[in-house]
Amino acid sequence: MTTDPVKFAYWVPNVSGGLVISNIEQRTSWDIDYNRKLAQIAEAAGFDYALSQIRFTAGYGADNQHEPVAFSHALLAATEKLKVIAALLPGPWNPAVAAKQIATISQLTKGRIAINVVSGWFRGEFYAIGEPWLDHDERYRRSEEFIRALRGIWGQDDFTFKGDFYRFNNYTMKPKPADPQPEIFQGGSSRAARDMAARVSDWYFTNGNTPAGLAAQVDDIRGKADAEGRRVKVGVNAFAIARQTEAEARAVLDEIVAKANPEAVQGFAHEVKNAGKASPEGEGNWAKSTLDDLVQYNDGFKSNLIGTPQQIAERIIALKDAGADLILLGFLHFQEEVAFFGKHVIPLVRQLEADRAQKVAAE
Repeated sequence: MTTDPVKFAYWVPNVSGGLVISNIEQRTSWDIDYNRKLAQIAEAAGFDYALSQIRFTAGYGADNQHEPVAFSHALLAATEKLKVIAALLPGPWNPAVAAKQIATISQLTKGRIAINVVSGWFRGEFYAIGEPWLDHDERYRRSEEFIRALRGIWGQDDFTFKGDFYRFNNYTMKPKPADPQPEIFQGGSSRAARDMAARVSDWYFTNGNTPAGLAAQVDDIRGKADAEGRRVKVGVNAFAIARQTEAEARAVLDEIVAKANPEAVQGFAHEVKNAGKASPEGEGNWAKSTLDDLVQYNDGFKSNLIGTPQQIAERIIALKDAGADLILLGFLHFQEEVAFFGKHVIPLVRQLEADRAQKVAAE
């Protein structure tokens, strides 16, 4: 377990439909005015990062989608300290274009931009925009080359790279990003995802999980990173329902699931389970998710941040003990719940961390 304070991030609702595939009321909007205010609320509440989503086509309740790099820049312009993670999808993005985009935003925001390299789960989306759909491990191989190309472009002049997917010949890009280079996040649960993170990524995002399930992934990825002489930080997805009583919180969860959109959940399940099971070992994201799990896109209910502020704070510490450096959060009503979380949950987490540090120092 790290002794550093656990960091908090939230999913940017730059895609319509909220963070659950349900007909329950979600007082959340995908428009820029709502999101600018949300970013300011999150910054004041003690959140460290915001993660903009990548979608190209409608589906599963997400009828409208803002492009994440441009949207991230707008949120950075509305804040002073918050870091924003823009999702990039190798295939549609060439690393030269991505490197230039992100370097410029880094210069304009004093280094507050990061990226999340998404290897791809939505086959229909690739088909719709005329992009080849690669086999599971090939998608991760391409993503690894994408990251190596970005690091090379950002870090050196006369960059030359001869890969299977990307090639550069004495390429120099200026200006480069503000120091240090933008942090690189990636997601995935498969062997290929963990191996890639160990070799090239700064952060590894995993779907929601129990502390025991998370610990197994952390042990694997950190062992592989150690062999590469690297350290990879870990973020875990969670959907938070913080209420004054556990019964109130559980009632909200029950209502979300009861009002789930069956057709949309089934369609999403078909898409992501095919993607997850496509890994040779069958352990990719969503491979073992139930339909109830998939009402929240990234298994956020599994992390069990559902209850009173005290219960949630204690469960966050349990995830930290399992190896989480960051908690990536989704909410039903983003603006009001991010403010509540910052006021009532984060201070309890910080107190538990301080108590733990004091106890260790006394031993």
